[in-house]
Amino acid sequence: MAERVDAIIKPGLLTWARESLGLGIETAAKKAQVKSEQLLSWERGEKRPTINQLRKLGSIYKRPIAVFYLPEPPTAFDALHDYRRLPGGVPGSESPELRLEIRRAHDRRQVALDLFEVLQEEAPPFGETATLSDNPEVIGSQIRGFLGITQEQQVGWQNDYEALNQWRSALEGKGVLVFQATDVEVGEMRGFSISETPLPVVVVNIKDSPRGRIFTMLHEFAHILLKKGGLCDLEEDRSRPPEEQRVEVLCNHVSGAALIPKDSLLAEETVRARRGPTDWPDQDIELLARRYKASREATLRRLLLCGRTTEAFYRRKREEYLKIYEERSEREVAGFVPPYRLAISRAGPWFVRLVLEGYSREKITTSDLADYLRIRLKHLPRLERELLGTRRNVRG
Repeated sequence: MAERVDAIIKPGLLTWARESLGLGIETAAKKAQVKSEQLLSWERGEKRPTINQLRKLGSIYKRPIAVFYLPEPPTAFDALHDYRRLPGGVPGSESPELRLEIRRAHDRRQVALDLFEVLQEEAPPFGETATLSDNPEVIGSQIRGFLGITQEQQVGWQNDYEALNQWRSALEGKGVLVFQATDVEVGEMRGFSISETPLPVVVVNIKDSPRGRIFTMLHEFAHILLKKGGLCDLEEDRSRPPEEQRVEVLCNHVSGAALIPKDSLLAEETVRARRGPTDWPDQDIELLARRYKASREATLRRLLLCGRTTEAFYRRKREEYLKIYEERSEREVAGFVPPYRLAISRAGPWFVRLVLEGYSREKITTSDLADYLRIRLKHLPRLERELLGTRRNVRG
């Protein structure tokens, strides 16, 4: 009979690992296939799990087994107060999936910083800033200039996905890591950001529409410029503290101004034909939204801020758009995406290239590569062809 080997760990780390993922005792015990009382006894230090049981808990909590042998819980980035969600989301009730995506974003950023160091390269500096007293229209214009996005380019993009990829590429080209969360429902989270520099991070929800993700990217980029936390959601909730409300209003305004510049919008023939505040037919709103690859709500909001529609009309149409959006989200089911393509979509082309460079120069192992990109090694050749147009033999 095999000898039982207990894990000599600090019990408080078990509690920390479970709670940091937002799991209750009963849920965690069920996943670990033990009784709730047994898991509680481990957390209280009354009994100890075996090494095998600890490995299972590590797998459930998404933590390496070594973390349970630390003298105290590690300090890590906590962005739970800083993410953009749909109206109705309740702060403090974050799902384990959201908590894990936030941790992944922080971990990926640290991996990128470590790779720049081992490759003996400097991470791109990022010194762009903005303040709450700045004109949001000016900030939006400066963002377009900083990213190098012209109106000619924007209206020339063939579809929403090309627009999404171009905005993402522009942000990555300026030293911003852009990730996509895959395991969180869009009703809970649409985006969040890490404003630390270098390598600030923007995260959007892959389950959101392409146009929604574009708006969120720019909204979160505005948060990075401001270096301001805050609860990011679609509802400019006046019940929030004035400072938080002010930040959210500004970030929404900046995102819209960057996406649909005021001068460009007012120069549109459809807009010039209608002077003063007015109601708009759906086909005209959709025409403008399609041209700028923006949502109908964002487009109508810009018309409101530019004095071309009324507050009452905007509010009425916004409720209509939100209802349509929720119904569509419930019906739509994403099709199959090849693992190598999903890895690039999740982590972003820039991060994937950095990992591949570290692997090519033998600074990381095949195991590291598979872990960083969440991909099985058999998919590596296809991933490299997709991203780099090359193929390399996988090291053993």
